[in-house]
Amino acid sequence: MFKPRIIPVLLLKGNTLVKSKKFKDHRYIGDPINAVRIFNDLKADELAFFDILATKENRLISLEFVKNVGEEANMPFAVGGGIKSIEDIRKIIGAGAEKVIINSFAAENPDFILQASETFGSSTIVVCMDVKKNMLGENKVCLYNGEKYTSYSPVDFSKLMEEKGVGEIIVQSIEQDGMMNGYDINLIKEIAEAVSIPVIALGGAGNLNHMKQAYTEGYASALAAGSMFVFHGPKSGVLINYPEKSELLF
Repeated sequence: MFKPRIIPVLLLKGNTLVKSKKFKDHRYIGDPINAVRIFNDLKADELAFFDILATKENRLISLEFVKNVGEEANMPFAVGGGIKSIEDIRKIIGAGAEKVIINSFAAENPDFILQASETFGSSTIVVCMDVKKNMLGENKVCLYNGEKYTSYSPVDFSKLMEEKGVGEIIVQSIEQDGMMNGYDINLIKEIAEAVSIPVIALGGAGNLNHMKQAYTEGYASALAAGSMFVFHGPKSGVLINYPEKSELLF
């Protein structure tokens, strides 16, 4: 039996946590630092934070926020939002994060990933790839919270990021985001079979069986989710939760 990493993904909008469906309809969840404290108690493997407005507002995720998380978190954590320079990464790591997550800027400037991985080491650099079908039904990598398509197929982009030295890649299905009806297993499997770096599945998890499927059928190295860790019950009441260690042996 093996226990893959299970990673809650928390979305920041201003100073609060929100959760989206298909990258829209953001619902208020609560205070991020309070969530960190609860995940401490629940012994989460890792946390990931995305500032969903940072790139759009042409700014970096708050370093004060990163520092506050670093002072509270008992587990490794990664942050993403508006990263565009080596200095940005240096500041975030200096504030306490173990990893940085780069999204749109990685697709616009692939050589930046090479520079970042050479400067800080591959294990520090994570790329999050947002994927959505275009009008022809083809999966394409998207920028700016899914607002703009690139010409990259998920496989081609994953291979390029691996060539540039990225440590791991998050594969996020925009169509599955927040739906809680399962990951896009075919997408995850396609990427996992194309690269040798760890692939983190994100988008659609509603229960542990979905996670197990992404691991056993999609060959994901780690399993990330948002809604599953902040909602509970048939009416989706807000409740920060995390499975027991004994439940996570796949």
